[in-house]
Amino acid sequence: MRRTSRCAGRPVYIRSLATYVPPRLLTNADLEKLVDTTDEWILQRTGIRERHIVDPGVATSDLAKEAALEAIRRAGLTPDDIGVIVVGTVTPDMLFPSTACLVQHKIGAHRAWGFDISAACSAFTYALTAGSQLVAAGCHEHALVIGADVMSSIIDYKDRATCVLFGDGAGAVVVSAAAAGEPCLIDFEHEIDGGGGPALCMPAGGSLRPPSHETIDQGLHYVKQDGQAVFKFAVRKTEEIARRIMERNHISADDLDLFVSHQANRRIIMSASEKLGIDPSKVVINIERFGNTTAATIPLALNDAMNEGRLKKGDLVLLCSVGAGFTVGSVLLRWGI
Repeated sequence: MRRTSRCAGRPVYIRSLATYVPPRLLTNADLEKLVDTTDEWILQRTGIRERHIVDPGVATSDLAKEAALEAIRRAGLTPDDIGVIVVGTVTPDMLFPSTACLVQHKIGAHRAWGFDISAACSAFTYALTAGSQLVAAGCHEHALVIGADVMSSIIDYKDRATCVLFGDGAGAVVVSAAAAGEPCLIDFEHEIDGGGGPALCMPAGGSLRPPSHETIDQGLHYVKQDGQAVFKFAVRKTEEIARRIMERNHISADDLDLFVSHQANRRIIMSASEKLGIDPSKVVINIERFGNTTAATIPLALNDAMNEGRLKKGDLVLLCSVGAGFTVGSVLLRWGI
C-alpha cells in the first residue's frame, strides 16, 4: 500500500541535531575472531570497518537520552519546551512502556507526550514526518524526533551474514516552526510493502511466537535476513521513492546539494545514487565507521556532513530510507541550521 502526501500547515524546520554512539568499538578484526569472515570480505561486501556497541545493561533509551538532551541544548531550549517526543526504533527497551515514555522521564520533558514508531531502517524518516506534521498543524511549537537502536541486542554473533552489518547509536533533532521565507521541510513520500516482511525480520518475541524455550533454542529472537532480496529491493525502492518526490517538486539531481540515504550497505547507496544521476560528491556515506545503526543512520550521516562542512543552511537535502516491513521513506528539505 502506498500513500502520497505533502507537508501541510505552517512551515517547519530542523532546528538542531545531535547524535550519540557508545564508546566501545567492534572492529572487523574483532569479528574475525568470532565468525568465519575477514576484514577484506566485510569491506568489499558492505563498506564497514567498525561499529559501536553498547556495554551490557545499556538500553536504547540511554542512547536516545544523550542525543536528545544535546539536541535540546543546541536548540536553545529546555526539556519543558518540548511538546511531543517521537522515537523511531526497532529495539525498544521493552514492549511497553514505549521508549518515548522512558526518554520523556529520563530527560525531564514534563509537558511532553509521545510515542514510538516501528519502521526499522525507515524509522527516522517516518518519525521526522510525524513529528514535523504535528508542529506544522500547530499542535506543538517544538517536537523532539529521535532515531535510536541497540541492534547488538538482537544480533546473533554466530551468524556471519548479519553480525558484521549492525551497530548501535542514536540521533535526535528538534523540529520547530520556521519563519516565513526561511529554510523548511518541503515534502515527504512514504510507502510500505508488507509482502516483504519475511525477508528481514525478528521472528519471535511478539504475540505470534511468544518467548519460549523452543524459540530461544531456535534463535528466533535474532535478526533473520535474506540479504539478496533486501539488497535488490533497497536499490530499486531508494531510486523510485527519490524519483517520485523529486518529480513532484520539479527538481533534478543537479538541484540537490546533498543526498543522505540510510546507511545499510555502501553498494546499495552507490547503486541507487548512480541510477538517480546524483554526483558522488553530493552523496554521504559514513557506514565505514558506524555500520548499520538502523534508525540512527541518517542523523549520524547528517551530523558528519555538518562537521565536514558539506552541509550548510539553505542546502537542498534529500533523505531516503528502506527498511524491514518493507518500509520505504523519503523527506525533502532545506537545511535550516
